[in-house]
Amino acid sequence: MTRMKKSIEIEGSTVEDAINKAVKQLGVPRESLLIKVVCEEQKGLFGMEGAKSAKIKVSINDKKSGLSNQKGESRKN
Repeated sequence: MTRMKKSIEIEGSTVEDAINKAVKQLGVPRESLLIKVVCEEQKGLFGMEGAKSAKIKVSINDKKSGLSNQKGESRKN
């Protein structure tokens, strides 16, 4: 049975800010995320922040997060 990947969209003042929000919201390390930049932030007049926020689409990469196919591989010697 295949499991569909769930993705969420996150906005932030920068792409990096959006990624950090995703890490906190999903509770997984950054290395476990598949990140697609939907749109980058755009500066306002005179380079001021806030004209348009960055938006990313994030899903969890099961292979890197260790969430799939764990079969109790810990062994005691």
